[in-house]
Amino acid sequence: MNAQPGILAPIPRHARYLTFALKQGAQPRVAVNALAAAADGKACVVGLGGLLLFAMHKEMEGLRPFPHHRGEGFEVPSTPAALWCWLRGEDRGEIVLRGREIEHRLASAFEVSSAIDAFKYGRGLDLTGYEDGTENPRGKKAVGAAIVSDKHAGFGGGSFVAVQQWVHDLDHFAAMPRKKQDNTIGRRRSDNQELGSAPASAHVKRTAQESFTPEAFVLRRSMPWADARRAGLVFVAFGRSLDAFEAQLKRMIGAEDGTVDALFTFTRPVTGAYFWCPPVKRGGLDLRAIGL
Repeated sequence: MNAQPGILAPIPRHARYLTFALKQGAQPRVAVNALAAAADGKACVVGLGGLLLFAMHKEMEGLRPFPHHRGEGFEVPSTPAALWCWLRGEDRGEIVLRGREIEHRLASAFEVSSAIDAFKYGRGLDLTGYEDGTENPRGKKAVGAAIVSDKHAGFGGGSFVAVQQWVHDLDHFAAMPRKKQDNTIGRRRSDNQELGSAPASAHVKRTAQESFTPEAFVLRRSMPWADARRAGLVFVAFGRSLDAFEAQLKRMIGAEDGTVDALFTFTRPVTGAYFWCPPVKRGGLDLRAIGL
């Protein structure tokens, strides 16, 4: 398997998400090659954005702009970026220093547009106390959902990823009666059991991966985040294409039946971007698919 190993690995204890923009007039090829040689795909998972590929006169089939949606009671923004790095590890200090090294390596062509510190909560919980990613595929099914199967050099082992930063109103959620909280998520917080009697707006019912045609399985690797004033979830979904994520998103916003996901009653996304995560080869990123 030549996928970036951090994609399929369990959620780490700590993480930092770095998003980069291209500097005006920058020629990014040298910086991208320097990152490709240093990133192992495990301690640092890398995603290339459409803006970067466009600047290098390259393209990746299947990578497209993140969709912007707005409706009654919700907005899903599109905030494209050039480059995304998911730094993973067990020691926050080590991640900070590794992030600084990456920033310096990219400084000739890129500038940091966003830095988000994230962490594992309990056994893998959202800050609401509900388990995240319960329906994740496992083993071979996870590979089939998240990783591109292609024999062409530089394509097989790649992955597409959707990334959103969600900001929770935890006070609003805490003020809900427990039954309403459970019905919002579609599971009991006490034992994580799915509620058959939950309303159609429950998040679990909106996004049941096997209920789509074709089935819309993604591999979620989301993590809680917090700063001095706000908190929420960095939603990360890897897929062999972006189709499954988009199918889920359309149902969440009620595009099919007019029923909007109850998540929007207490949380909102403030970013949204797609990236292509190249495979790895000999300890570095394999960029042959884009001619590097």
